[in-house]
Amino acid sequence: MSEEKKKITVFYDGACPSCVKDRQKYEKLAGKDGEEVCWFDITGQEDKLREMGIDPRKAVSELHVQDEQQRIVSELDAYIVLMSRVPLLKPLAWLIGLPVIRPLLSSLYHWMVKRRLKKTGRL
Repeated sequence: MSEEKKKITVFYDGACPSCVKDRQKYEKLAGKDGEEVCWFDITGQEDKLREMGIDPRKAVSELHVQDEQQRIVSELDAYIVLMSRVPLLKPLAWLIGLPVIRPLLSSLYHWMVKRRLKKTGRL
C-alpha cells in the first residue's frame, strides 16, 4: 500500500517576474516532489479568487496555498505548507515557523512585497 501525497494548489502572481523565478527555483529543488503542486496564476482571476474566498488584493501581496484538506492558508503559513513537501526545504519550513523568527520574517516579507508592488506600479 503506497502512501500518496495529495496535491496542493499554490496561488502565485504570474505577472511578477520574481514570483515566476521563485516558482522555477522551487520546482528545480523539489524535483519529483514538485509534481504534487498545482500552480494557479492569479493574474486576471479576481472572480475565481473571490469564489474560493481569497481577497484578490491580498492574493497579490501574500502567497496563498490550498492545502491537502482544501483549506486556504496565506503568508508564512503558505510557505510552510509549500516548503514542507520538499525534504531539502523542510528544515527551513520548521525554522520560519519558530515564534522568535516568524514575526521578524513576516515584517520583512511584507516590506519586500510592498516594495516590489510599488516599484512595478501595482500599489
